[in-house]
Amino acid sequence: MKTLTVDLPGREYDILIGRGLLDAAGERVRAACPKAGRLFVVTDDNVAPLYLERVEGSLRAAGFETAAAVLPAGEETKCGPMLLTLWERMMDFGLTRADGVAALGGGVVGDLAGFAAATILRGVDFIQIPTTLLAQVDSSVGGKVAIDLDHGKNLAGAFWQPRLVLMDPDALDTLPLPVFMAGMAEVLKYGCIRDGEFFDFLAARPSREALMGEIGHILYTCCDIKRRVVMEDERDTGLRMILNFGHTVGHAFEKAGNYTKWSHGEAVAAGMCAAARLGAALGITPADVPGKIKAAVAALGLPTYISCDWETIVEAIGLDKKSAGSRISLILLEKMGHAVPVKMEKEAVLRTLETVYKG
Repeated sequence: MKTLTVDLPGREYDILIGRGLLDAAGERVRAACPKAGRLFVVTDDNVAPLYLERVEGSLRAAGFETAAAVLPAGEETKCGPMLLTLWERMMDFGLTRADGVAALGGGVVGDLAGFAAATILRGVDFIQIPTTLLAQVDSSVGGKVAIDLDHGKNLAGAFWQPRLVLMDPDALDTLPLPVFMAGMAEVLKYGCIRDGEFFDFLAARPSREALMGEIGHILYTCCDIKRRVVMEDERDTGLRMILNFGHTVGHAFEKAGNYTKWSHGEAVAAGMCAAARLGAALGITPADVPGKIKAAVAALGLPTYISCDWETIVEAIGLDKKSAGSRISLILLEKMGHAVPVKMEKEAVLRTLETVYKG
């Protein structure tokens, strides 16, 4: 087992990476939450048949009283009405401020359960048990929790750091291939923004078999990069913005597909390709980088381009959380392995992007 510590004063927590952690969840959570009596587990109807009984059994063996909410899988679940449902069910369960909430699932479950934990009783302990590659390398670490609004994705949320993240690579064995590869978009992102050698390492291993053979190293590297960024900028006002490389246009792709046609990972993959072309057009990104990213994305079977109406892209840039007034902090690559926020007028971004995207 490998351990990484997110060292935020007063909000420190460990990320544990190791096979068998699903069955050891009880003892690990008990060590992190020694005074809790109840744990409310949030999962979805894809994950529950696979892992809920095992995890709840381990938690109960460690002395926790548990209750579980099994939600419909999919982005549509991450909404205001479902958040209200969770609050009421937590109160029905008798949750107190000494107790906690555990998210067992992918990014949707983690974001929704985390926002519920951050707000119920003004905040209770939160445990992340991610079961998808995307959640393990990205959304389970860093404390961003949110729901979607009609206007766009993740527009209502909070920063609420977990007490513990339990990451079992065995859970990845049950992922359908498209879901696994969608998670690889976020893995590639870390190489793009912070570690060029890691990008080359990944590009040389485009198959699931090859990647799973190195999964411990992959999870550790991604989480180590993210925790370092989060420790420097917990509230996403500076360096942490680089974690959104490919997301500005990617969110437009998700919305254009009504959050069902394209997964988050697929949208981010195409978004990174668009961001690389945009950076090259602006003279910031070296000319060879867009081709490298496109080749790596294509080798994983992910989309390098997604057709999207221009109005949706304009709306996504207008609502981007990196916006401030008429300006936006665009995340671009100065070289492979080094991303920077570049402040630009939204109109200037749109003019250049229109040439790149429509051209």
